[in-house]
Amino acid sequence: MLASDIVRFMLTALMAGVVFTGIVQMWILYVFGLGFGLVAGFAVPAGNSIVPMLVKEKDLQAGNSIVMGVGQLVGFVGPVVAGILIGQFSKSFLGIGLAFGIDSVTFTISAMTLWFMRGGGKLPSSTDSSDKESIWGAIMVGLKQVWEDKPLRLIFLVIAAVNFLFVGPILVGIPVLADQRLAEGAVAFGLLMSGFAGGNLGGFLLAGALPRPTGRIMRLFLITLLTSFGIAMGIIGFINLTWVDYGLMLLLGLGNGYVTLILFTWIQTRTPKIMLGRIMSLLMLSSAGLVPVSQAISGAVGAWNLALLFVAAGGLIVLVTSWTAFQPALVTFSESLSRDN
Repeated sequence: MLASDIVRFMLTALMAGVVFTGIVQMWILYVFGLGFGLVAGFAVPAGNSIVPMLVKEKDLQAGNSIVMGVGQLVGFVGPVVAGILIGQFSKSFLGIGLAFGIDSVTFTISAMTLWFMRGGGKLPSSTDSSDKESIWGAIMVGLKQVWEDKPLRLIFLVIAAVNFLFVGPILVGIPVLADQRLAEGAVAFGLLMSGFAGGNLGGFLLAGALPRPTGRIMRLFLITLLTSFGIAMGIIGFINLTWVDYGLMLLLGLGNGYVTLILFTWIQTRTPKIMLGRIMSLLMLSSAGLVPVSQAISGAVGAWNLALLFVAAGGLIVLVTSWTAFQPALVTFSESLSRDN
């Protein structure tokens, strides 16, 4: 993470310099985007793995709640600050350059805090040949770990399937819905997305503050929540009232944030710490790797029939949930949550 922050500081500082000098060209933006994406591919799994190494296991869910909640909150504040800067200097590139400059400073601060961090968790040292393991070898070891652990495999499959069916319609369908069906247009789009993001933040905080449901209660909660996702998705396709859609998006975000934190913490505690980086990389792949495909399909279906997009996605989520409910590994998953408590 320290190396990633240093590289991202250099990239954003360089981009700020390019903007200030006025030599911005499209190919430069492509190179910047590619470089930033490559670094994020290393930084995000590392960031997802670091909390178990900094806090004790009994504090892990609360620690994840703070990290995810602050990240969600900063996701609100950052674009607002950047927008104000760009708006204040709308007749030049000065605002954009300042935004990149401030961004580079934040990576410097992050690198400094990482340098001084001392963990309260325990990380077993590797005494085998894993330090010399190739990237492909590490991926295969991670896949083997996930595949042989039936509850972990089930959760990964559910995460991949639900994200595939959920994220595309939200990212592609909601802007079209706001433009074509809701009277407020762009304002409605902003409200719906802020409702979902605010719900996520609330879900993170609730999951960190409330006792974690276990056993049969957790199974029923997870199945009920996923079923509600599917039903709400289908309803959104037919509702033309902004306040109703806002309420649905808020509730979807609340449930999504809550269950995301619980599953995320469970995966961290289930995984041997020496394997965390690999498993977190696979988790990111399962949750985000199919998003471009989901968006492409959502765009094609939404252009043909917007209501069908939401109904089909919601119906398929309900089918996935029904399949999940009858998997024996779901019982093992809920029992392991009870033991972790």
